Amino acid sequence: MSKRVYVTLPDSIFEDLEWWAESEGRPTANLAAFLIEVAIRQAKEGGKFHEQKPQNQQTK
Repeated sequence: MSKRVYVTLPDSIFEDLEWWAESEGRPTANLAAFLIEVAIRQAKEGGKFHEQKPQNQQTK
């Protein structure tokens, strides 16, 4: 199941993301989702990501 997330980016970052997506012929949101996936995967592999949820978070 996919979830939707809304983010606010500085104009310069959005412009770079938009340019990158256009150069690859893909939607900006699709590239952003891919980059988030890659960053989380790298954080897990690098030991920077703790899989256990904080106790104050509730499971939906």
